[in-house]
Amino acid sequence: MAFYSESNFFPDRSVGYLIKRNFRLCEDALAPAFVEEAVTFTQWQALISIYFGRATTGAELANDLAHDKGATIRTIDTLEERGWITRERDLADRRCVNLALTEAGVSTALRVRQRLIACWNVWLTDWNSADVETLIDLLQRLEVTLSKAASEPSCG
Repeated sequence: MAFYSESNFFPDRSVGYLIKRNFRLCEDALAPAFVEEAVTFTQWQALISIYFGRATTGAELANDLAHDKGATIRTIDTLEERGWITRERDLADRRCVNLALTEAGVSTALRVRQRLIACWNVWLTDWNSADVETLIDLLQRLEVTLSKAASEPSCG
């Protein structure tokens, strides 16, 4: 059964709009946590993606960040210039360049992570744990649905 129709599809009821709006509000609210480390939100996302093993190459990082490869390469260049990551040719496949965090990169990523944990804990003070878990579960479920939709377009 279809959920949306012309009678209920408005910005304040659109899943896409609400996700985008919340992301922008989150990005703005988190900005002060990045200032002390002189790191951008995108740079921190890249550091933490590498830290958690979600990406070890530029292509994997672009995919994990949902960025185009050109923007990701510029981010990688900046992170390397700042001494936060290294790039090394893969010995088994010379076409592949592996990314790794330096000690400074790990320290920066984890300091910012602690600030973000503190922010989220303040913002979620009035939420009970079950509601937070439900939100996380629903967002993860939506991610799976949208990943499938991106690889097998079914609307249009």
